[in-house]
Amino acid sequence: MKIAFDNNKYLQLQSKNILDRVAQFGNKLYIEFGGKLFDDYHASRVLPGFLPDAKLRMLLTIKEKVEVVIAINSKDIQKNKIRGDLNINYESEVLRLIDAFRESGLYVGSVCITQYQAVDQVVAFKNKLNNLGIKTYLHYEIQGYPHDINKIISDEGFGKNEYIETSRPIVVVTAPGPGSGKMATCLSQLYHEHKRGVKAGYAKYETFPIWSIPLKHPVNLAYEAATADLNDVNMIDPYHLEAYGKLAVNYNRDVEIFPVLKSMFEAIYGESPYKSPTDMGVNMAGFAICNEKAAYEASKDEIIRRYLNTIVDLRNGKATQESVDKIALLMRQLNISVDDRKCVKAALNKRDESNTVSMALELADGFIVDAKTSALLTAPAALILNALKHLAGIKDDLPLLSLAIIEPISKMKTGNLGNHNPRLHADEVLVALAISAQTNPLAEIAMKKLDELKYTQAHSTVILPQIDAQVLKKLKIEVTCEPEFYAHRLYIK
Repeated sequence: MKIAFDNNKYLQLQSKNILDRVAQFGNKLYIEFGGKLFDDYHASRVLPGFLPDAKLRMLLTIKEKVEVVIAINSKDIQKNKIRGDLNINYESEVLRLIDAFRESGLYVGSVCITQYQAVDQVVAFKNKLNNLGIKTYLHYEIQGYPHDINKIISDEGFGKNEYIETSRPIVVVTAPGPGSGKMATCLSQLYHEHKRGVKAGYAKYETFPIWSIPLKHPVNLAYEAATADLNDVNMIDPYHLEAYGKLAVNYNRDVEIFPVLKSMFEAIYGESPYKSPTDMGVNMAGFAICNEKAAYEASKDEIIRRYLNTIVDLRNGKATQESVDKIALLMRQLNISVDDRKCVKAALNKRDESNTVSMALELADGFIVDAKTSALLTAPAALILNALKHLAGIKDDLPLLSLAIIEPISKMKTGNLGNHNPRLHADEVLVALAISAQTNPLAEIAMKKLDELKYTQAHSTVILPQIDAQVLKKLKIEVTCEPEFYAHRLYIK
């Protein structure tokens, strides 16, 4: 993996920029944190070298000044909204975030339930938080938000919200997902701080789009691909161009809402501290790109992966044809295609040759490993074994796992556990390999090569079972699939 991003430089620039923004106001700054704090794998894919927890590491450099507030929308609690990448609901994600922040040394001050409605599920969650000793505040839905400025900036608007007690100069407002009400929470706090004689500030921290690189840079186009379902569109910030005569990249929602935000600032302070939506941001990621070519290539690869994944989501009813078409248009703009992903053609060739479900994996050096479904192994399980054998320099005809180990597991699955499928999945093969490594030197050598599977590229000729997909994800193998169900089955465990 060619490094495209200087993470150390980024941490220095980012922490300094946030502290400078705090000093601009009365030593009180509310920062709306967009994206993911702990596991920003999109950023690490399009900017190799960007650590998935880079934002968290940055906050830890100034942790004595930082307090975290987590916002969750009442409507998301009612809908039992799920975070797709972790397959947990937003309530559980709030608790996961609190644990993760605390374990890292960051102070979590409270949780804010936005657009609060006193329905059973929401009241139960509020009580649960209170019973766990977590301060919980309630913000209410405001009729006419965000356009009725007079109503919003009044006792009937933000004034009805509970004031969130905070004790540190930098208040990070984050959330389990989009649409949680982070911005409204920040603005409500500005209103209440102003009433208390404190001139607090607001800033927005979004990694993408990166404002300081060109509009059609593949890194920014990859963000459009990642948010195809949200109808986000990157655009030149017209307010920034008018105010400063300089080009800066933002996205449609921030540009559209800026006149409203500017009016809110003016209603609270008498004037707006910002002349453009770009002014509100504090992101310095663009200045830490150290290898432009590597960022270009990584972003193109990400767009192709997004396209393939969105086609699968369309098949599963989780995406629209409009999202697929949007990413296809981005691919045409960059003159890239699915054929550029080498493991796709290799997997399809293996399928045609073997007439069964197959996979292929491209290693870091460009070498392609393939595998097929067999009587005792799923294609992902066989692929892992084949890749490890190649990395360890073990000949193809030397088995890592003997039939004496595989067959008893297979028989137990069908005979004792009630499974119809005797084949070992990826997790079962890894456990068997770990046990074999105690007595088999070849298995021990292969196990030591597991880390070299990180960031490799793989493709499956069918939609993978969840168990195999999860194991490959944990190994950090970037997997795509054909939009085909295994053996024409509709339900895949």
